[in-house]
Amino acid sequence: MIARGIMLGADQPVILHMLDIPPAAEALNGVRMELVDAAFPLLKGVVATTDVVEACTGVNVAVMVGGFPRKEGMERKDVMSKNVSIYKAQASALEAHAAPNCKVLVVANPANTNALILKEFAPSIPEKNVTCLTRLDHNRALGQISERLNVQVSDVKNAVIWGNHSSTQYPDVNHATVKTSSGEKPVRELVADDAWLNGEFITTVQQRGAAIIKARKFSSALSAASSACDHIRDWVLGTPEGTFVSMGVYSDGSYGVPAGLIYSFPVTCSGGEWKIVQGLPIDEFSRKKMDATAQELAEEKALAYSCLE
Repeated sequence: MIARGIMLGADQPVILHMLDIPPAAEALNGVRMELVDAAFPLLKGVVATTDVVEACTGVNVAVMVGGFPRKEGMERKDVMSKNVSIYKAQASALEAHAAPNCKVLVVANPANTNALILKEFAPSIPEKNVTCLTRLDHNRALGQISERLNVQVSDVKNAVIWGNHSSTQYPDVNHATVKTSSGEKPVRELVADDAWLNGEFITTVQQRGAAIIKARKFSSALSAASSACDHIRDWVLGTPEGTFVSMGVYSDGSYGVPAGLIYSFPVTCSGGEWKIVQGLPIDEFSRKKMDATAQELAEEKALAYSCLE
Protein backbone atom coordinates (compact mmCIF):
# COMPACT_ATOMS: atom_id res chain seq x y z
CA MET A 1 0.00 0.00 0.00
CA ILE A 2 2.81 2.41 0.86
CA ALA A 3 4.63 1.63 -2.40
CA ARG A 4 1.40 2.21 -4.35
CA GLY A 5 0.98 5.70 -2.90
CA ILE A 6 -1.99 4.88 -0.67
CA MET A 7 -0.30 6.21 2.48
CA LEU A 8 1.37 9.40 1.25
CA GLY A 9 -0.38 10.21 -2.01
CA ALA A 10 -0.15 9.18 -5.64
CA ASP A 11 2.61 11.68 -6.45
CA GLN A 12 4.90 11.12 -3.46
CA PRO A 13 7.98 8.95 -4.16
CA VAL A 14 9.00 6.74 -1.21
CA ILE A 15 12.04 4.87 0.07
CA LEU A 16 11.03 1.98 2.35
CA HIS A 17 13.16 1.07 5.35
CA MET A 18 12.09 -2.32 6.72
CA LEU A 19 13.39 -3.53 10.07
CA ASP A 20 13.02 -7.01 11.54
CA ILE A 21 14.72 -9.21 14.09
CA PRO A 22 17.66 -11.40 12.92
CA PRO A 23 15.71 -14.72 12.90
CA ALA A 24 13.37 -13.14 10.31
CA ALA A 25 16.11 -11.71 8.08
CA GLU A 26 15.61 -14.25 5.30
CA ALA A 27 11.83 -13.75 5.16
CA LEU A 28 12.39 -9.98 5.19
CA ASN A 29 14.67 -10.33 2.18
CA GLY A 30 11.84 -12.23 0.46
CA VAL A 31 9.58 -9.21 1.02
CA ARG A 32 12.31 -6.96 -0.42
CA MET A 33 12.55 -9.21 -3.51
CA GLU A 34 8.80 -9.01 -4.06
CA LEU A 35 8.83 -5.22 -3.75
CA VAL A 36 11.52 -5.08 -6.44
CA ASP A 37 9.54 -7.53 -8.60
CA ALA A 38 6.37 -5.42 -8.39
CA ALA A 39 8.16 -2.50 -10.13
CA PHE A 40 6.20 0.18 -8.25
CA PRO A 41 6.78 3.53 -10.01
CA LEU A 42 6.78 5.46 -6.71
CA LEU A 43 9.21 3.13 -4.93
CA LYS A 44 12.64 4.72 -5.17
CA GLY A 45 14.52 2.38 -2.86
CA VAL A 46 14.21 -0.45 -0.33
CA VAL A 47 16.38 -1.01 2.71
CA ALA A 48 15.78 -4.38 4.41
CA THR A 49 17.81 -4.66 7.60
CA THR A 50 18.10 -6.08 11.10
CA ASP A 51 20.14 -3.05 12.21
CA VAL A 52 17.98 -0.51 14.03
CA VAL A 53 20.34 2.40 13.26
CA GLU A 54 20.32 1.69 9.52
CA ALA A 55 16.52 1.36 9.62
CA CYS A 56 15.95 4.65 11.47
CA THR A 57 18.45 6.82 9.59
CA GLY A 58 16.78 9.78 7.91
CA VAL A 59 13.20 8.49 8.10
CA ASN A 60 10.34 11.01 7.86
CA VAL A 61 7.60 8.57 8.88
CA ALA A 62 8.08 5.64 11.26
CA VAL A 63 5.36 2.99 11.55
CA MET A 64 6.17 0.77 14.50
CA VAL A 65 4.52 -2.61 13.94
CA GLY A 66 7.00 -4.69 15.91
CA GLY A 67 6.24 -5.70 19.46
CA PHE A 68 6.21 -8.71 21.73
CA PRO A 69 2.85 -10.50 21.49
CA ARG A 70 1.13 -11.82 24.59
CA LYS A 71 1.34 -15.59 24.73
CA GLU A 72 -0.71 -18.06 26.71
CA GLY A 73 0.09 -18.02 30.40
CA MET A 74 1.85 -14.64 30.24
CA GLU A 75 0.92 -11.95 32.72
CA ARG A 76 0.34 -8.39 31.47
CA LYS A 77 3.44 -7.29 33.37
CA ASP A 78 5.60 -9.81 31.44
CA VAL A 79 4.35 -8.50 28.10
CA MET A 80 4.76 -4.92 29.27
CA SER A 81 8.32 -5.43 30.38
CA LYS A 82 9.29 -7.01 27.02
CA ASN A 83 7.69 -4.14 25.12
CA VAL A 84 9.15 -1.45 27.35
CA SER A 85 12.65 -2.68 26.52
CA ILE A 86 11.83 -2.90 22.77
CA TYR A 87 10.34 0.61 22.63
CA LYS A 88 13.09 2.13 24.74
CA ALA A 89 15.66 0.85 22.21
CA GLN A 90 13.60 1.95 19.17
CA ALA A 91 13.12 5.39 20.75
CA SER A 92 16.85 5.88 21.21
CA ALA A 93 17.54 4.96 17.57
CA LEU A 94 14.82 7.28 16.24
CA GLU A 95 15.98 10.06 18.55
CA ALA A 96 19.55 9.81 17.25
CA HIS A 97 18.99 9.04 13.56
CA ALA A 98 15.50 9.91 12.24
CA ALA A 99 14.74 13.09 10.26
CA PRO A 100 14.11 16.08 12.55
CA ASN A 101 10.31 16.25 12.11
CA CYS A 102 9.75 12.49 11.94
CA LYS A 103 6.12 11.42 12.44
CA VAL A 104 5.74 8.24 14.51
CA LEU A 105 2.79 5.84 14.51
CA VAL A 106 2.85 2.96 17.01
CA VAL A 107 0.72 -0.02 15.98
CA ALA A 108 2.10 -2.85 18.15
CA ASN A 109 0.20 -3.51 21.38
CA PRO A 110 -0.12 -2.21 24.00
CA ALA A 111 -0.04 0.61 21.43
CA ASN A 112 -0.87 3.62 23.64
CA THR A 113 1.65 2.70 26.31
CA ASN A 114 4.33 1.64 23.80
CA ALA A 115 3.92 5.11 22.24
CA LEU A 116 4.22 6.75 25.66
CA ILE A 117 7.49 4.88 26.38
CA LEU A 118 8.79 5.86 22.93
CA LYS A 119 7.93 9.51 23.62
CA GLU A 120 9.69 9.41 27.01
CA PHE A 121 12.92 8.04 25.51
CA ALA A 122 12.98 10.24 22.42
CA PRO A 123 12.68 13.69 24.02
CA SER A 124 13.88 15.55 20.93
CA ILE A 125 10.97 14.20 18.84
CA PRO A 126 8.10 16.68 19.46
CA GLU A 127 5.40 15.05 21.62
CA LYS A 128 2.79 15.91 18.96
CA ASN A 129 4.72 13.69 16.54
CA VAL A 130 4.25 10.51 18.57
CA THR A 131 0.87 8.84 18.01
CA CYS A 132 -0.73 5.41 18.20
CA LEU A 133 -3.23 3.61 16.00
CA THR A 134 -6.91 3.76 16.94
CA ARG A 135 -8.02 4.38 13.36
CA LEU A 136 -8.59 0.63 13.04
CA ASP A 137 -11.19 0.84 15.83
CA HIS A 138 -12.61 4.01 14.24
CA ASN A 139 -12.96 2.24 10.89
CA ARG A 140 -14.49 -0.80 12.60
CA ALA A 141 -17.12 1.51 14.14
CA LEU A 142 -17.91 3.05 10.74
CA GLY A 143 -18.16 -0.45 9.25
CA GLN A 144 -20.62 -1.64 11.91
CA ILE A 145 -22.87 1.39 11.41
CA SER A 146 -22.78 1.02 7.63
CA GLU A 147 -23.79 -2.65 7.89
CA ARG A 148 -26.54 -1.96 10.42
CA LEU A 149 -28.10 0.82 8.31
CA ASN A 150 -27.27 -0.80 4.97
CA VAL A 151 -25.54 2.38 3.71
CA GLN A 152 -22.18 2.99 2.06
CA VAL A 153 -19.39 3.24 4.63
CA SER A 154 -18.13 6.36 2.81
CA ASP A 155 -21.41 8.08 3.79
CA VAL A 156 -20.79 7.52 7.53
CA LYS A 157 -18.47 9.88 9.42
CA ASN A 158 -17.46 11.35 12.78
CA ALA A 159 -17.65 8.31 15.02
CA VAL A 160 -15.14 8.73 17.85
CA ILE A 161 -12.88 6.23 19.60
CA TRP A 162 -12.00 7.50 23.06
CA GLY A 163 -9.13 6.14 25.13
CA ASN A 164 -7.09 2.97 24.94
CA HIS A 165 -6.67 0.63 21.96
CA SER A 166 -7.95 -2.18 24.16
CA SER A 167 -11.28 -3.66 25.16
CA THR A 168 -11.95 -0.63 27.42
CA GLN A 169 -11.99 1.79 24.46
CA TYR A 170 -15.22 3.73 24.05
CA PRO A 171 -16.65 3.80 20.50
CA ASP A 172 -18.97 6.84 20.57
CA VAL A 173 -21.61 7.52 17.90
CA ASN A 174 -23.21 10.56 19.52
CA HIS A 175 -21.53 12.91 17.02
CA ALA A 176 -21.62 10.58 14.02
CA THR A 177 -23.71 11.31 10.93
CA VAL A 178 -24.82 9.57 7.75
CA LYS A 179 -25.20 11.29 4.39
CA THR A 180 -28.73 10.61 3.12
CA SER A 181 -30.73 11.91 0.15
CA SER A 182 -32.22 14.51 2.49
CA GLY A 183 -28.90 15.70 3.99
CA GLU A 184 -26.78 14.57 6.93
CA LYS A 185 -28.65 12.76 9.69
CA PRO A 186 -27.42 11.70 13.17
CA VAL A 187 -26.53 8.00 13.42
CA ARG A 188 -28.43 7.67 16.70
CA GLU A 189 -31.63 8.95 15.08
CA LEU A 190 -31.31 6.65 12.04
CA VAL A 191 -30.44 3.52 14.01
CA ALA A 192 -33.27 4.31 16.47
CA ASP A 193 -32.12 1.57 18.84
CA ASP A 194 -30.23 2.93 21.84
CA ALA A 195 -30.00 -0.51 23.42
CA TRP A 196 -27.96 -1.72 20.41
CA LEU A 197 -25.83 1.43 20.19
CA ASN A 198 -25.06 1.43 23.94
CA GLY A 199 -24.57 -2.33 24.12
CA GLU A 200 -23.80 -4.73 21.30
CA PHE A 201 -22.36 -2.06 18.97
CA ILE A 202 -19.80 -1.03 21.60
CA THR A 203 -18.79 -4.57 22.55
CA THR A 204 -18.54 -5.65 18.88
CA VAL A 205 -16.07 -2.84 18.13
CA GLN A 206 -14.17 -3.37 21.40
CA GLN A 207 -13.76 -7.12 20.77
CA ARG A 208 -13.45 -7.17 16.99
CA GLY A 209 -9.72 -7.95 17.15
CA ALA A 210 -10.39 -11.10 19.17
CA ALA A 211 -13.22 -12.09 16.78
CA ILE A 212 -10.80 -11.82 13.83
CA ILE A 213 -8.24 -14.01 15.62
CA LYS A 214 -10.94 -16.59 16.35
CA ALA A 215 -12.06 -16.62 12.70
CA ARG A 216 -8.69 -16.57 10.92
CA LYS A 217 -6.34 -17.87 13.63
CA PHE A 218 -4.19 -14.76 13.05
CA SER A 219 -4.63 -11.16 14.14
CA SER A 220 -5.93 -8.39 11.85
CA ALA A 221 -3.55 -7.85 8.94
CA LEU A 222 -5.19 -6.12 5.96
CA SER A 223 -7.50 -3.92 8.05
CA ALA A 224 -4.65 -2.89 10.38
CA ALA A 225 -2.35 -2.02 7.47
CA SER A 226 -5.11 -0.11 5.70
CA SER A 227 -5.96 1.86 8.86
CA ALA A 228 -2.29 2.72 9.41
CA CYS A 229 -2.24 4.15 5.87
CA ASP A 230 -5.42 6.12 6.62
CA HIS A 231 -3.91 7.50 9.85
CA ILE A 232 -0.70 8.71 8.20
CA ARG A 233 -2.44 9.95 5.03
CA ASP A 234 -4.90 12.12 6.94
CA TRP A 235 -2.15 13.38 9.27
CA VAL A 236 0.13 14.36 6.38
CA LEU A 237 -2.41 15.41 3.74
CA GLY A 238 -5.28 16.61 5.97
CA THR A 239 -8.81 15.50 6.85
CA PRO A 240 -11.77 16.51 4.65
CA GLU A 241 -13.68 19.62 5.76
CA GLY A 242 -16.31 18.71 8.38
CA THR A 243 -14.82 15.29 9.09
CA PHE A 244 -12.90 14.16 12.14
CA VAL A 245 -11.02 10.93 12.74
CA SER A 246 -9.64 9.14 15.80
CA MET A 247 -5.92 9.19 16.70
CA GLY A 248 -4.09 8.17 19.87
CA VAL A 249 -2.27 11.38 20.84
CA TYR A 250 -0.57 12.95 23.85
CA SER A 251 -3.31 14.32 26.10
CA ASP A 252 -3.29 18.01 26.98
CA GLY A 253 -6.15 17.64 29.48
CA SER A 254 -8.94 18.09 26.89
CA TYR A 255 -12.31 16.56 27.89
CA GLY A 256 -11.04 16.03 31.44
CA VAL A 257 -8.61 13.31 30.32
CA PRO A 258 -5.47 13.43 32.50
CA ALA A 259 -2.52 15.05 30.73
CA GLY A 260 0.48 12.81 30.12
CA LEU A 261 -1.38 9.81 28.68
CA ILE A 262 -1.50 8.76 25.03
CA TYR A 263 -5.29 8.67 24.61
CA SER A 264 -7.50 8.41 21.54
CA PHE A 265 -9.36 11.63 20.73
CA PRO A 266 -11.36 12.98 17.79
CA VAL A 267 -8.97 15.09 15.69
CA THR A 268 -8.83 17.10 12.50
CA CYS A 269 -5.59 17.41 10.54
CA SER A 270 -4.25 20.23 8.42
CA GLY A 271 -0.77 21.22 7.24
CA GLY A 272 0.76 18.05 8.72
CA GLU A 273 -0.57 18.78 12.25
CA TRP A 274 -3.43 17.20 14.20
CA LYS A 275 -5.73 19.17 16.47
CA ILE A 276 -8.18 17.75 19.05
CA VAL A 277 -11.79 18.61 18.17
CA GLN A 278 -13.09 20.73 21.05
CA GLY A 279 -16.53 21.36 22.45
CA LEU A 280 -18.30 18.07 21.70
CA PRO A 281 -21.10 17.54 24.25
CA ILE A 282 -20.40 14.57 26.54
CA ASP A 283 -23.31 12.83 28.28
CA GLU A 284 -23.10 10.93 31.55
CA PHE A 285 -22.92 7.49 29.88
CA SER A 286 -19.98 8.68 27.74
CA ARG A 287 -18.22 10.32 30.69
CA LYS A 288 -18.14 7.03 32.61
CA LYS A 289 -16.77 5.11 29.63
CA MET A 290 -14.14 7.80 28.90
CA ASP A 291 -13.02 7.81 32.54
CA ALA A 292 -12.81 4.00 32.72
CA THR A 293 -10.48 3.76 29.72
CA ALA A 294 -8.36 6.68 31.08
CA GLN A 295 -8.07 4.76 34.36
CA GLU A 296 -6.78 1.68 32.51
CA LEU A 297 -4.21 3.82 30.69
CA ALA A 298 -3.03 5.34 33.97
CA GLU A 299 -2.59 1.81 35.37
CA GLU A 300 -0.69 0.70 32.24
CA LYS A 301 1.54 3.75 32.51
CA ALA A 302 2.34 2.92 36.17
CA LEU A 303 3.05 -0.71 35.20
CA ALA A 304 5.34 0.37 32.34
CA TYR A 305 7.25 2.75 34.61
CA SER A 306 7.65 0.01 37.21
CA CYS A 307 9.30 -2.13 34.48
CA LEU A 308 11.90 0.63 34.05
CA GLU A 309 12.98 0.57 37.69
